Amino acid sequence: MHQDFQPVYRITPVITKALMSIEADRQVITDLPMTPGLLQSLRESARLISTHYSTQIEGNRLTQAQVKEVIEGAGRFPGRERDEVEVRNYFRALEFVESQAREPKGISESLIQRIHGLTYHGRPTPTTYRDGQNVIRNSQDGGIVYMPPEASDVPMLMEQLVCWVDGEVLKDELPVPIIAALAHYQFATIHPYYDGNGRTARLLTTFILHRYGYGLKGIYALEAYYARQLDDYYNALTVGEGHNYYVGNRANADVTGFIEYFGKGMAESFAKVRQQASRQKSLGQTDQSSILRKLSPPQRQALALFRECIEIGAKDVATLFKVSPRQASRYCQQWVEQGFLVVADPAKRSRRYRLSSDYENLFS
Repeated sequence: MHQDFQPVYRITPVITKALMSIEADRQVITDLPMTPGLLQSLRESARLISTHYSTQIEGNRLTQAQVKEVIEGAGRFPGRERDEVEVRNYFRALEFVESQAREPKGISESLIQRIHGLTYHGRPTPTTYRDGQNVIRNSQDGGIVYMPPEASDVPMLMEQLVCWVDGEVLKDELPVPIIAALAHYQFATIHPYYDGNGRTARLLTTFILHRYGYGLKGIYALEAYYARQLDDYYNALTVGEGHNYYVGNRANADVTGFIEYFGKGMAESFAKVRQQASRQKSLGQTDQSSILRKLSPPQRQALALFRECIEIGAKDVATLFKVSPRQASRYCQQWVEQGFLVVADPAKRSRRYRLSSDYENLFS
């Protein structure tokens, strides 16, 4: 009989520093006033980035621009149909996780199974845990990297994990980022499914952070940090003296290293969002309510196009609103007349537009 989940870790100076940084940035960003339109635009950008990097970690070959096209329904890439399905499923699962985090309920096995169902099958139907042994192998030489616990132990271990998270949240003694880090680690350790474990683990982490006060309005993407530090990500997850869950000390190994890695990633992600907010504040642009009220709903939605570039074309507008190029050109012409846009490149076939001076500081 296995003991209840009792993670082994130490609170090191690295973890303490990360937690202090996270809390400071969290307070600043939480208090930052944002209009609904701009906040929605930032959330959509963060979801796209999260989807791109989380699926890329698992071998998805689509670029960030291609992921955006697929999500918007405009992209079709022959030979990469499986990649397209993966990003669509992950995006839907991420939206589901964020919506569930707004509900007054905690984590449950049913929720985790529904997250996996969306991630792997594209449906919110709970998926059952694996019924056999799975093995994680090195992609280069096929050698065994890790052998998770037997299928018969998975239900008990998952029940223990859920009870541990709920218990720690109720006690309110352990910082939420540490709870999220340990839940991520333990889910990866149990590896309850044959496939889709990594994506589900990252979405589980997202749920915990969003549900318990660290969602940061949904405008950051921790997955980008994982992808940039991928070797460190796998190394931090690989602990113990061997590859077998039962004999390699994986079950009760010291996981301080993974908490350090996770904490530094959160701190870095939060700091980037705070830097952007600080630049807006220095320009007196933290609250753009009066300016944005002058815009029509389509114009507010079009602001999302200027988050990644200074100039846009009618094709970008057509893709965003799913209208014909001719209709998109009419929109652009009207917006120039209304003072929302200015013509940056007057060439008829390649005409480009940028925000007028009244609105360009929104993205300074």
